[in-house]
Amino acid sequence: MKKAYTLTLPALGAALIAVLAQVTLPIGPVPFTLQNLAIGLIATLFKPRDAIFSIALYLLLGAIGLPVFAGGAGGVHILIGPSAGYLWFDLLYAGITGYLTSKNSSVLHIFIANLLGDSLVFLGGVLGLMFLAGMPFSQAFTVGVLPFVLPDLGKIICISLISQPIFRSLKRINYFA
Repeated sequence: MKKAYTLTLPALGAALIAVLAQVTLPIGPVPFTLQNLAIGLIATLFKPRDAIFSIALYLLLGAIGLPVFAGGAGGVHILIGPSAGYLWFDLLYAGITGYLTSKNSSVLHIFIANLLGDSLVFLGGVLGLMFLAGMPFSQAFTVGVLPFVLPDLGKIICISLISQPIFRSLKRINYFA
């Protein structure tokens, strides 16, 4: 049974990310999406390895051309384009947050772990905008972080509030017990 979870959870996680990445609001070179909501939930609920595999599978599916990235985009060019830093640092978000959280984590603990993970994504995003789009730091920060701070805080609050009820509803499944 453990093998089944090892194979299916990353696939379900990648599917959730792909679906929520399609909820987009284009506001510049980096669109607003619900992708980070999915990543935060996966990072909080899954074991770190499975959370990282979910993100890696999502990136692989996008790299081979499936339309899983924001706005139905796909292809390797997305992984080396201006928003690539966000995507690659999602792996760190999943790993760090997954490592720091568990079914016994408090709402505050989940919030802080996701805030740390999301901050790493912002760091990756700014680095990507600087090195791949040629933006100076101030512009990369203004375009790639400031518009997303409040929406991401809202997503992190949502993740923090719904994670414990989800854990309780899944407690009969050995993986989440």
